[in-house]
Amino acid sequence: MIIDTHAHMLPQSTLNEFKNQKKNFPSIELLIKDDKFQLSFNKKAPTRPIMPKLRLFEARQKFLSETRIDLQLSGGWLDSFAYQIDPEEGAQWSRFLNEGMVAECKNREGIQPLATVPLQSGKHAAAVLEEAVKMGMPGAMIGTQPKGDTGNLDDPDLDPFWEMAAKLRVPIIIHPMFGSDDNRLHDMQMMNAVGRVSDVSIAISRLLFKGHLTRFQNLIIVASTGGGALPYMLGRLERNYKAFPDLVVDPVEQFHELYFDSIVFQPDILQFLIQKVGADRIMLGSDYPFPIGDQEPRKVIEMANCSQEEANLMLTENARKLFKV
Repeated sequence: MIIDTHAHMLPQSTLNEFKNQKKNFPSIELLIKDDKFQLSFNKKAPTRPIMPKLRLFEARQKFLSETRIDLQLSGGWLDSFAYQIDPEEGAQWSRFLNEGMVAECKNREGIQPLATVPLQSGKHAAAVLEEAVKMGMPGAMIGTQPKGDTGNLDDPDLDPFWEMAAKLRVPIIIHPMFGSDDNRLHDMQMMNAVGRVSDVSIAISRLLFKGHLTRFQNLIIVASTGGGALPYMLGRLERNYKAFPDLVVDPVEQFHELYFDSIVFQPDILQFLIQKVGADRIMLGSDYPFPIGDQEPRKVIEMANCSQEEANLMLTENARKLFKV
């Protein structure tokens, strides 16, 4: 069983059901023009259009067949997470998204959804995560900026969420978000090419420096996009600790507790990641359906000059064990 651990969805059936649930979500608007769907939160600028491949499943099934993937573990769409709305409404919205994904995938072979949680409140996020796991969702995908475009994952307010994730022993995939005040990233698709790598690297570095993987025993964190820049700047993080031990905790041991996806595109980079963390810490990922994702996700593993045992770990066994497939 070949398992893709990094993909996204927002089913059309969920958008259709939103029309019946609108009264429950006063801060959320669904904007429809022809076949273009967008969301707006707190009457602010709308999200990017919701791609047909996020909403509809025919192209997804074709992708899975052509790439010889047997199971896709799919999180939601980061733009739809609505971390910026009121926590109570945010919790209801996360439940609505989770229920919609579970219902859509119930009778579909080869697709299993991952939970969305309301990170604007650690208490609410913990409750929604527990409910989602009881529904059969084997983990969650979260964004890096819990207040929408501000805030940090190491905010003490989120401690109840991390405690619950550790208690349940379910993987939490940390995914970069779209948005930055750095104007250098606002053209040439630099936000995708560079900004997201920086974003996930910063977010997880803060967790390492705060000691989350030590404080919350059995916490399972998956660093998406191959861990961003983290594997290549670990020496710098270690040097920061040695220079300022009164400000941060040692990040190195915790770093080796992280898991990673394979979305690095180049076989020699994957070889480096294998040498750095071990094949037992890496899982296949595609980032379907986005153009910046890997359109042939198995290829980078198959060309990385690794052993059959290592390839089997990355393609199958790590995800099977971690997500209890």
